[in-house]
Amino acid sequence: MLKWAPALLMMLTIFLFSARPSINETHDLFDRIVRKGGHMIGYALLAMSYWRVLGFKNNRRWLVWLLAVLYAVTDEYHQLFVPGRHGTAFDVLVFDNLGALISLWLAGTFMKQKQPALQSLAEEQEALNANS
Repeated sequence: MLKWAPALLMMLTIFLFSARPSINETHDLFDRIVRKGGHMIGYALLAMSYWRVLGFKNNRRWLVWLLAVLYAVTDEYHQLFVPGRHGTAFDVLVFDNLGALISLWLAGTFMKQKQPALQSLAEEQEALNANS
């Protein structure tokens, strides 16, 4: 159950940010960049926390992406009921989707680079154990 804690925490965080009314707030370019960047970062972290639950297995990355996008859909729906907010498919298709995809791609690339080093370390350890 503890494996789910980061994912549940991210889902709660996203929900709480989405539940804040948007009455009388400015919507200048800087504000827009911060908000859309928050979408990408939030869903990047959510995707990584889902992937952690599923053991960082490469064959599960598309499932992780799908779970993140499905949560994004529910979050945008939730925003329809928050004063001053509105849910948009554009946020899901662009910002939330890209945040999840980019994080999974970067993490997968990083893991591939580290994998040969980990493999050789495991082989060295095996050789040491055989000689002992």
